[in-house]
Amino acid sequence: MTGSPLSPPLSPDELEAALRAIGAARYHNLHPFHRALHDGRLNRAQVQAWALNRYYYQSRIPAKDATLLARLPTAELRREWRRRLVDHDGDAPGTGGVARWLKLTDGLGLERAEVESLKGLLPATRFAVDAYVDFVRDRSILEAIASSLTELFSPTIISERVAGMLRHYDFVTPETLAYFQPRLTQAPRDSDFALAYVRDHARTVQEQQAVLDALTFKCDVLWSMLDALDYAYVSPGRIPPGAFRPLPA
Repeated sequence: MTGSPLSPPLSPDELEAALRAIGAARYHNLHPFHRALHDGRLNRAQVQAWALNRYYYQSRIPAKDATLLARLPTAELRREWRRRLVDHDGDAPGTGGVARWLKLTDGLGLERAEVESLKGLLPATRFAVDAYVDFVRDRSILEAIASSLTELFSPTIISERVAGMLRHYDFVTPETLAYFQPRLTQAPRDSDFALAYVRDHARTVQEQQAVLDALTFKCDVLWSMLDALDYAYVSPGRIPPGAFRPLPA
């Protein structure tokens, strides 16, 4: 996915630089739909569509992490990865990132039952997210961990998103965006661990190419989700059958 095979193997610092270069070129903060979201150029219905479709991604992250957790060979690795499940699923009803995302969709005026039913998803959202879960389930542990390295770049996009949405949308409040504050500390903690693991374990040309391809794949998943939103909700008349349709203004 990333071009010609590497030769000879990169040093750990060179590998990290190559991973960061993928994020600089391909992370979805560059996508036109995200730029519009942050800059206040979307209407309420378009923001609702984004939040509803993104819910599927958020809700499947714990399932993705559970598939990897079951394959990790040591208690140390399992303890580390188990924190991600707690971060997203919480340790009691109404806690965790998925519950906070539902507060976001509540705050945007979406019916919680409709969001949780997943009936309004864009087909491309479902396909992209399911492909990511399958990737983590089926690929090597090294590739699965490397695919999480989009978290290296998430604090920047979160800061932009919160500031931009609060500035531009009168229907958004700090309480609506409560999901994002914990991620400013969780994501760097998780990405520090994943990056250290990849630096230590990706030693051969083949392993290094695999981790670069894994991060590229994950960036493509996130980018394709925004492509689908842009096509369906920014270009008029392109909402596919069965997908979320905003109420008339």
